[in-house]
Amino acid sequence: MLAFDWTSDHRVYLACGATDMRKSIDGLAALVQASFQLDPFSPCLFVFCNRQRDKLKILHWSHNGFWLYYRRLERGRFDWPETGDA
Repeated sequence: MLAFDWTSDHRVYLACGATDMRKSIDGLAALVQASFQLDPFSPCLFVFCNRQRDKLKILHWSHNGFWLYYRRLERGRFDWPETGDA
């Protein structure tokens, strides 16, 4: 089982708007670098949501590899910002 050390400084970045959920680890890491000018290897969580707002992917670097978490809602939608102003 994976346990996060949330006592240290972990930042969470939300990719506002919709993200293509066909992207996997490499595509999401490239998006973090190219579009957001952030380091995907940092101890941060990068969170992405699809257009229908019923799926999330979270990219997280841990020690020597990436974790890719995926959440799909059967009912309802995530409350997700369209722009960085929200």
